[in-house]
Amino acid sequence: MAIASTQPAAEEKVEFKPPVIRVTRYEKVSAFLVALVFGLILTVIWLSIIWANTTVYREEEATPLELLEIPGGYEDGVPDETLQLDSPEEVTYDPSLAEEQSEESEIEEMLDNVVELSETAAVQAEQQFEFDASSSGKPGSATGTGRRALGNGPGKSGLPREQRWFIRFADRGTLDEYAKQLQFFGIELGALQNNGKLTYLSRLTNKPPASRVVSSGRSEKRLYMTWQGGGRKQSDVALFKRAGKNVDNALLFHFYPARTEQMLAALERKYKNRKTQEIRRTYFVVRSKGAGYEFVVTRQSLLKK
Repeated sequence: MAIASTQPAAEEKVEFKPPVIRVTRYEKVSAFLVALVFGLILTVIWLSIIWANTTVYREEEATPLELLEIPGGYEDGVPDETLQLDSPEEVTYDPSLAEEQSEESEIEEMLDNVVELSETAAVQAEQQFEFDASSSGKPGSATGTGRRALGNGPGKSGLPREQRWFIRFADRGTLDEYAKQLQFFGIELGALQNNGKLTYLSRLTNKPPASRVVSSGRSEKRLYMTWQGGGRKQSDVALFKRAGKNVDNALLFHFYPARTEQMLAALERKYKNRKTQEIRRTYFVVRSKGAGYEFVVTRQSLLKK
């Protein structure tokens, strides 16, 4: 009789393979693309920083408005007046001497008769004799009161810019700073010698500045200023000495380019929006503005009415 064994059978051995971890080709391509994107982002940021640090920003300038003036008149005159006289006749734009016939007046005989009648008539007759007036032609008319215009010189009322504008440069500061201010606005210096020759000085920040000499200033059309006071006149003399020019006994000028002149005219009008015919004096000063300079109107005085 066989006896069954009670001991368990030997357990079978099972082999376990450890897991294999490796980078697939997909993961390699993905990692390369991510690194490339981050590299491009960093490159763009780096280039933006370089561009921001090297770019010079310029303020947008409006198109300059050219202000034309024809000043003239008398300082004790009336604004907006002309020397035209009103006539009782209606305004006629085509008066003609040939459309109406009239008898010719003998001026000399008229004078003899009118002087005897009254002193007033004599004055009128003398005016007629002076202007050689005649009573023929189609009657016309003019507008105005005949009062003198307010200002100085011929033409319309008002003062010209060279008589209206006073510009002040700071007395303090170095000679180089003063030269930078002049060159920033494109101002040239001029010295009129006793022999009639005019010496120009430009590129004032250079050492020495550039100079040229002309026989006369007849061809000069720019606005120019001369010194009326202040301590900066000696700075002009010093700038000429840098160029090897002795101008101690010369008449000194500042020549303003057209763009600077128009800028000053716009600032004058913008200050209180007054008509140029009403302004007697406009005072400007030069101030620093960022890396450059600017003109500022400090006050104005008006012509008496």
